[in-house]
Formats: sequence, C-alpha cells, structure tokens
Amino acid sequence: MTANADELMTVTTGLRRLVRRRLQAGLTGPRLRGAQVELLRVASARPGLGVAAAAAELHLARNSVSTLVNQLVDQDLLRRETDPDDRRNARLYVTEAAEQRLAAWRQARTELVGAALADLDPADRAAISQALPALRRLITRLEADS
Repeated sequence: MTANADELMTVTTGLRRLVRRRLQAGLTGPRLRGAQVELLRVASARPGLGVAAAAAELHLARNSVSTLVNQLVDQDLLRRETDPDDRRNARLYVTEAAEQRLAAWRQARTELVGAALADLDPADRAAISQALPALRRLITRLEADS
C-alpha cells in the first residue's frame, strides 16, 4: 500500500505541475502561484468567506492566507471587505478580473486535458473515469483525518 500511496502522489503532482506549466504559457496577466489560484477558487465558490475559514479549507496557516490575500488585493484580483458583524474580521470577494481569469483557466485546462484524454485508449479513459469517485472519497478521508 505504501508504494501505491507514493506513486499516487507522484502521478497526481506531476499531472498538476505539467498542466499548470502548459497553461501558464498561454494565459495573460501576472503569473499566479498555485496557492493564490486555490484561494481565488475558494473565494469564488464561497463569496464573503473569511480569512480563517479560507485558511481552514486550504489547510494553510492564517498568516499565510493573509499574505496571499494582500498579494491578490494588490493585483486587483481579490476584494477584502470588513465584516459588518465583527469589524475585526474581513470578508473576501473575487473581482470580475479574477472571475474572468478563473474561467479562462478552467476552459484552457478542460481543453488541454480533454484532448489528451481523447487520445487515450478507451480502456484507459474508462479506468480514469472509474477512479474519480474513489479519489474523491480519498480526499474526504484525508480531510476528516486532519
């Protein structure tokens, strides 16, 4: 099982890295790090999310997320508003520029990976498709353990 766990992480990390590198060459705007993109995705999915909640969801320290927030605010990709119920807290909202950037990234990623999947043998495509629910359960299990 240990060898499978290591191979799974090697393969998934390699896949994410390769896709990210291929896509960054074709996108405009300042280059974003993976953690910045992940924060934008979370803030897009949950408008008004607080920094602490974002940190918990991303499994990062609050100060790390605060740094990411400052960077993204400076790039006009994230908007930080004071929480009206607790002025010590901030609420996060992605900007229109960030939404457009995320949509372009998703579209390009779908096209890139979709084309590669289409070139695979049908049995390989079926195996990947069948593995997706198990991979989602693995994520859920790892989240429960943290």
